[in-house]
Amino acid sequence: MRSLRFGSFLAPHHPVGEHPTLQLKRDLDLVEHLDNLGFDEFWCGEHHSSGWETIASPEMFLAAAGQRTSRIRLGTGVVSLPYHHPFLVAQRIVQLDHMTDGRAMLGTGPGALPSDAHAMGIDPMVQRDRQDEAIGVIRRLLAGEERVSHSADWFQLNDAALQLLPVQHEIPMAAASMVSPSGMTLAGKYGMGVLSIGSLSTAGIQALPLQWSFAEEAAAASGQTVDRSDWRIIMQFHIAETRQEAREQAKDGLLRWHNEYTVGTLQRQGAEPYATSDEAVDEVAFADGAIGVIGTPDDLVERVRDLHELVGGFGAVIGFVHDWANIENTRRSWDLVARYVVPEVRGMINPLRRSQQHVIENRESFQRAQKAVVTKILENERAAEALRVPPTARAPLGVANSPAIPEPDPSTPAA
Repeated sequence: MRSLRFGSFLAPHHPVGEHPTLQLKRDLDLVEHLDNLGFDEFWCGEHHSSGWETIASPEMFLAAAGQRTSRIRLGTGVVSLPYHHPFLVAQRIVQLDHMTDGRAMLGTGPGALPSDAHAMGIDPMVQRDRQDEAIGVIRRLLAGEERVSHSADWFQLNDAALQLLPVQHEIPMAAASMVSPSGMTLAGKYGMGVLSIGSLSTAGIQALPLQWSFAEEAAAASGQTVDRSDWRIIMQFHIAETRQEAREQAKDGLLRWHNEYTVGTLQRQGAEPYATSDEAVDEVAFADGAIGVIGTPDDLVERVRDLHELVGGFGAVIGFVHDWANIENTRRSWDLVARYVVPEVRGMINPLRRSQQHVIENRESFQRAQKAVVTKILENERAAEALRVPPTARAPLGVANSPAIPEPDPSTPAA
């Protein structure tokens, strides 16, 4: 797990009631914070309804984020391809790649909200087929090897070519995957990466061990290859110094998110409202089949390791951005993940622990060095007198943990 990447996914999910302009600015502040903390990736989505999800153009948001950051990779998570002409999607991601100095990633999906498709007059039954068709065209355009002509019942291309190609040799692409095999199958067909959004539900987590096989089977059938390092699994968590603190910080926001958004707005099938905020925490983080982590860095480390073993390996942990806690505690949560979870999971702390233990276990071997310091001090009468301390005093700076300089024996001639 030394190469496991860490990032975040912003839908966004903001409760209705806050100033929307300030929400966008706060989201940009978070990207900058994550960049400073060393996170690897940031993804944001496209939505046009629901009240809670207010980013209509992920490319515009990511272009602004690119001006505030220097190293974190920026991905559309995701562009809903049936809503757009493929030529324009390809052009926008290329421009984003240039504006971010080659940090752009293209995540695509069929469209998550039925209310979005309805507003645009798109039949939900054709959305996944249109995503498939659009990906094939976009990949040809981004390759820039030939002019592209394509006739479909929803778009037309005539001798089309991008006049500007990406900074990167190949822009990383990923398909959104929920519970069904369609996302994984699409990723395998085109040899792309995967954003497993379905892991945000109990059914999605239960399906994860089987999911990768769909990608491998589709890749084999299409003459492509897929790599688990390109598989990104989205996780929900809120981290604090103690479980009790995490619980208190997250419980009210979690209750509102579930009851008002998941149940009240989306009316997701099978979802029932929680009676209390404590029940919400218990069900999300501590029940059998829990989908989230509300606790300490150690709790998240354990969950990441368990999930990695459960599915046979993946390339990135992508934390889902939410407003369960207030702004300060949310930022603190990401800070704790960067400081403690990332290095622990990657094994960065192990050599430090081994070094510490080596010193502890071999203390006797290092006593000679300590004696050498004392001996040199005693060879000089003035140095010995200056550094001599009574038994009850602290050791002077520089000779901490050393024995006190002994008082001279009156019967012994001065050196």
